[in-house]
Amino acid sequence: MDFLSLDLLPPLLRGLKVTILLTVYSIAVAFCLSFLAGLGRISHSRFVRGITTAYVEVFRGTSLLVQLFWMYFALPMLLDIRLSAMTAAILALGLNYGAYGSEVVRSSILAVPKGQIEASIALNMTPFQRMRRVILPQAWVMMLPGFGNLQIELLKGTSLVYLITLTDVTYQGMLLRSYNISQTTAIFVWILILYFVTAYALTAIVRFAERRASIGRG
Repeated sequence: MDFLSLDLLPPLLRGLKVTILLTVYSIAVAFCLSFLAGLGRISHSRFVRGITTAYVEVFRGTSLLVQLFWMYFALPMLLDIRLSAMTAAILALGLNYGAYGSEVVRSSILAVPKGQIEASIALNMTPFQRMRRVILPQAWVMMLPGFGNLQIELLKGTSLVYLITLTDVTYQGMLLRSYNISQTTAIFVWILILYFVTAYALTAIVRFAERRASIGRG
């Protein structure tokens, strides 16, 4: 373990704390936007479908790095809207991965068997009751694997935020490397390990949620 000096861990763990905090907040924003945009994509209103489609296509079709720069550098110059680095990163990550998540929501809802929906209509359920009691419980099970993959991608996407001065684990690694370039390999091995452990924890949480959601559903 002499190669992987433990002296490198304290600053990297401080950066990991920022990374985890950023990931949790961004997942929350992305989750909300996924449902809003996913439901908007299947709305009967052409206006709602148009707005949500524009959002999804813009944020899926442009680079996350460019979106980060727009949030942090361009908005203050163009609209005099000044955001902290953390807020800009959360918004950019949440908006970007929310756009991808909306497709997970949309496709899962559309995958619910038509017979289930027809049966709920025959029972005289309102659209809200159909969505809450019949469609979403079945679609939720199908959404979880997709959401699990997206949150891992979001975690890895946080490695870009050091470019807008946020002191995440990648930033701390670059800082350590600038002090002692001879430890470059050890620094990046530690960063790799920390990202892997965090990603594995997120995967375990999603798998637990999948098992809970599948109980009683055959």
